[in-house]
Amino acid sequence: MDIERIALKHALNNALQHGGKAQEKAVIGKVVAEVGDKSKIGDIVECVRAVVKRVNSMSIREIESALKEFGGLERKAHEEREQGLPELPNVGDMVVMRFAPGPSGPLHIGHARAAILNDEYVKRYGGKYILRIEDTNPRKIVPEAYDMIPEDLDWLGVKYHETHVQSDRFPIYYEHAENLIKMGKAYICLCRAEEWRKMKLKGRPCPHRNMGVEHALELWEKMLNGEFGEGEASYVVKTSLSHPNPALRDFVGFRILYDQHPRTGDKYCVYPLYNFSVAIDDALMGMTHVLRGKDHLNNTYRQHYIFDYFGWKKPEYIHYGLVSIEDITLKTSKILEGIKGGYFLGWDDVRLGTLRALARRGIRPEAIRKLWISVGIKDVDIKFSWENLYAINREIVDANAHRLFFIPNPKTFRLFGAPEYTASVPRHPSRKEFGDRRIVYKCVDGKGWVIIPGADIADMEKGTVFRLKDFCNVELVGDEDLRFHSMEVSALPHGAKKVQWLPAGYGEKMVVHMPSGEVVEGIVERGVENYRGKIVQFERFGFVRINGRDCGRWIAYFAHR
Repeated sequence: MDIERIALKHALNNALQHGGKAQEKAVIGKVVAEVGDKSKIGDIVECVRAVVKRVNSMSIREIESALKEFGGLERKAHEEREQGLPELPNVGDMVVMRFAPGPSGPLHIGHARAAILNDEYVKRYGGKYILRIEDTNPRKIVPEAYDMIPEDLDWLGVKYHETHVQSDRFPIYYEHAENLIKMGKAYICLCRAEEWRKMKLKGRPCPHRNMGVEHALELWEKMLNGEFGEGEASYVVKTSLSHPNPALRDFVGFRILYDQHPRTGDKYCVYPLYNFSVAIDDALMGMTHVLRGKDHLNNTYRQHYIFDYFGWKKPEYIHYGLVSIEDITLKTSKILEGIKGGYFLGWDDVRLGTLRALARRGIRPEAIRKLWISVGIKDVDIKFSWENLYAINREIVDANAHRLFFIPNPKTFRLFGAPEYTASVPRHPSRKEFGDRRIVYKCVDGKGWVIIPGADIADMEKGTVFRLKDFCNVELVGDEDLRFHSMEVSALPHGAKKVQWLPAGYGEKMVVHMPSGEVVEGIVERGVENYRGKIVQFERFGFVRINGRDCGRWIAYFAHR
């Protein structure tokens, strides 16, 4: 039996299901199952590691080609692939794609869509992925964002090959701006902005549109030399004043700003606007495919003019539908204002939709990737579903998340008649290998003290029998008193509650920060120190990420139910 060939088949199939990167453990399981001889497990592991390393160095196209020798993608895997992203149109030898955020803050959940989809396609076809920081508006720059953006992409698992910053490229933009003037495709407008817009809406040229090339070049030079104030002159790209869509009639390519730029200071006072710098960069960087929201359709058409004037080949533009993301703050200007005013604690405040905030809560990057792949590049507008993201994240973290008892808003009760007992509670209901944790109940003369969640007892009537989970059945006999009823679950009345509990004085103080801004205080069982930085499930409360200890209390951040 050729173990290497079997390993190659499964590694190729697995890689194609995971964006070109085979998962070693999954492949080992497949190979062991097919070989059927566990005595060879050592040889299998060694072989799979070598094969997976080789496969993971291949492009998607190479993987697909190699799979043909085995009859193509396995049916189940093929069905999974069909549910993923569609093929890109007109793919040549390689694709060149880009993610182009502005440095107005760190990335948020909305940015992740473009970052991930571009990443998926470059991994599928092989090629080049470019990170381009678009910092041509000095009034909307947070200097720390130049570092935060790459950090966020690294957390997302996005692999790019080149980084370009637009503020480094002003001489390139100026050169092409001058060339357009010489072609008669651009002019310098000295009209007030509102007057120029009114004439454009009427399809009439402003008085400066038909100025001679030499005059336009002189005015352009004056702009560059700082001889105009803000708003006194602008560089305009010519299109067609008779275009049926007024938005596509002449558009501004450069404006004058005297703000200090975090990277270039006062070196430049003429700043390119979005459509000019993006068109130049997409052309010179060799973009083959551009993914963008359909709200950019007019921008695409404007950029086409620049491509046509220079005789450049246009990329394939794919415009996907818009996603409405509600119930969370994403706008960086509002976040920054909130941070400065002390309302938000930082860019990773769990009330925010930044990737840093989601990571702090325990949302995994794999969940975000899977969600955006499922949304894909369809042109329909949708409403973002936080519940879908949480469901995907739950699937990812549940298998390895240890369980702990957490008693929110605890209430203390005397317990009469229960025997001393050491409860053996599984760390995970379906992972026996994780073992059990021990919760020790002690009493004196048949009386002990326990704490239970206040909400669980709030509406109970006296005489109600319920179960202290993994311990015993008790009866509520007073406002602060419980009486032992029985040990066996079978003795519990039908429909009775099962309630978390801890021996009084047994746990640690815990504060859970919720995305809503609510802070839930309570007691968590001992051993929580073993989970610093990890995701656990507080039983009957939800998944949380344990952050650390502060002022004698443990701090956790809520992920989801």
